[in-house]
Amino acid sequence: MSEQSETFIAHLVELRDRLLRAIVAVVIVFVCLMPWAGSIYDLLAQPMMRTLPEGTHMIATGVVTPFFVPVKVTMMVAFVLALPVVLYQAWAFVAPGLYAHERRLALPLVLGSSVLFLLGMAFCYFFVFGTVFKFIAEFAPKSIVPAPDIEQYLSFVMSMFLAFGITFEVPVAVILLVKAGVVDIAKLKDVRPYVIVGAFIVAAVVTPPDVVSQFMLAVPMCLLYELGIVLARFVSRPSPGKALEPLASSDPDAQ
Repeated sequence: MSEQSETFIAHLVELRDRLLRAIVAVVIVFVCLMPWAGSIYDLLAQPMMRTLPEGTHMIATGVVTPFFVPVKVTMMVAFVLALPVVLYQAWAFVAPGLYAHERRLALPLVLGSSVLFLLGMAFCYFFVFGTVFKFIAEFAPKSIVPAPDIEQYLSFVMSMFLAFGITFEVPVAVILLVKAGVVDIAKLKDVRPYVIVGAFIVAAVVTPPDVVSQFMLAVPMCLLYELGIVLARFVSRPSPGKALEPLASSDPDAQ
């Protein structure tokens, strides 16, 4: 067997070991949380329950739904709590193949993107859900009694978590585009009006049809875009003209 084949197999074995360690970490946290699966779902349902009429509860239309929905929520929470271990395993696998300057940039980006995604979920849970559910409760006709299905509620919550989590990744995307040389900071400033319009279009598609929740997604997206421009200054590549200016000014024949 050639040396190249042996190296490839060694990488596959290491990848398998890293994945197994990450999965074991998630499973261990999941097993520890399972006795409180019902309470974890109740915590997730709090924003909705606060807007329902007194004495009203969610419903479960499926036979096994009352069991599987809390299990899904608990698995999601277990993955979030085990995320440091998962990220470490991913970092330990790719770090040996990176140059020193790539490691200096990659680690902050990985950690920053993870923190931003969690911040997006937290912003959605603590600020957006209350506004959205309050709007829905006030808009609903008085002749009906809302009784949301727990499975549909979970689907809605997960889609909103994903939307806001990805939205909060905008600074990371901007930094990567600048670092890769795809765009420069001047171009990012030029397209700012189009980004603002695009943010409101995305918010109108993703969020429920109320103006407040659309603003609560679009405005952070625009602010995070501006934050990305500010942070991108620290990683942007100098233009060739600027790179040659010091050499030209230091040339004695040029004077």
